[in-house]
Amino acid sequence: MKIIVTGAAGFIGSCFVRQVLNETSDVSIIALDKLTYAGNLENLKSVADLPTFQFVRADIADADAIESLLAQEQPDAIVHFAAESHVDRSILSPAPVFETNLKGTFVLLEAARKQKTPRFVHVSTDEVYGSIREPFEADESYPLIASSPYSASKAGSDLLALSYFTTYKQPVIVTRASNNYGPYQFPEKLIPLMITNAFEDKPLPVYGNGMQVRDWLFVEDHCRAIHSVLLSGKEGEVYNIGGSRSLPNIEVVHKILEITGKPESLIQYVTDRPGHDLRYALSSEKIEKTTGWNPQVSFESGLKLTVDWYLQNTPWVDRVKSGAYLDYYEQNYAGREKASSH
Repeated sequence: MKIIVTGAAGFIGSCFVRQVLNETSDVSIIALDKLTYAGNLENLKSVADLPTFQFVRADIADADAIESLLAQEQPDAIVHFAAESHVDRSILSPAPVFETNLKGTFVLLEAARKQKTPRFVHVSTDEVYGSIREPFEADESYPLIASSPYSASKAGSDLLALSYFTTYKQPVIVTRASNNYGPYQFPEKLIPLMITNAFEDKPLPVYGNGMQVRDWLFVEDHCRAIHSVLLSGKEGEVYNIGGSRSLPNIEVVHKILEITGKPESLIQYVTDRPGHDLRYALSSEKIEKTTGWNPQVSFESGLKLTVDWYLQNTPWVDRVKSGAYLDYYEQNYAGREKASSH
C-alpha cells in the first residue's frame, strides 16, 4: 500500500508515519508537509533512511503541486493530518486556519476525486462538537457546534469531506479525536507547555480557573486507531477516537508538577480566552465495536513517559522554540527534495 500522509512532520502525523513504517512491512509512505512552525523533519529522523519513506515539501492549498503529486504517485490512500490546529492562534489570526483547513482540504479532495484515490482518511477533532454538559458524551451523530475559528474550520472541512462521499462517491472516512499528548508535541499546547515551563521554573499559565475538562488520548493510541480505520473503516462514516480519561486542566497541571517535583507556586492563573469550551467528551463505542481498537496507554503512564521524553530531549525543545526547526530540512533534505520535486 502506498500512502500520502499530509502534515507528516507534525506531532500526530509524524507519530503515524513512524508507527506504520516500523510496524508494517508492506507500506510505503510519501510524507507531505509545508514545514510551518509546527512541522519538524527531526520528528521523522528515525525512518528517513528507509526505502519505504519519501519526503515532499508542499502546501496542501497549492492545487498544482497536489494534483501533480497525486497524478505521478497514484497513492492507494491519503491520510490527511495537515491543519492549523492551535485555537489561540486561530483567535488572534483566523485567516490561516481557513486557508489550510478548508481550502487545503478542498484541494486534496478535488485531486483525490480526479485521480480516483481509493481511500481518504480525514483527521479531525472533538472540538467540532463544542462544549458538552455533564454527563453527556458526543457520539458521531451529535450536532456540530463550533466555538472558535479553528473548530469552525475543522467542522467545515469535515462536512466538505463527507459531501464528497455523498456527491461523488469519493471513499472518504472522517475521524474525530480528543486531546492528544505525547512526545514531539510543539510546546504551545497545554501539556508540553507546562512540562517545558516547569523544567525552567517559569510560570505555568492556566486559563480562568483551570476547570475546563478535556479527554486525554496518548498520541500512539490515536495513530493506532487511525490505522485501524484506514484498513477496516467504512466509507462515508465518522469515527470518534477518545482516550476515556477526562480531567480538568488544573488537575493535569498538578500531575505535571508532581512528576517534575516543582512547586505549585509556579501556577499562574490568567484571563480566560474568548469562547473557551468548558467540557469535551467523546463516546468511542463505534470504533471499539467495529474495529476492536481500544486505548492501551493509561494517562498516568503516558504522562510520565511524556515528561521523561521532554527531559531527555531538551535540545529538540530548544531548537523548536528558537525557530531552528528548518535547519534539519536545509541540512538533510533541501537538495534531495529539489531533485525529486513534483
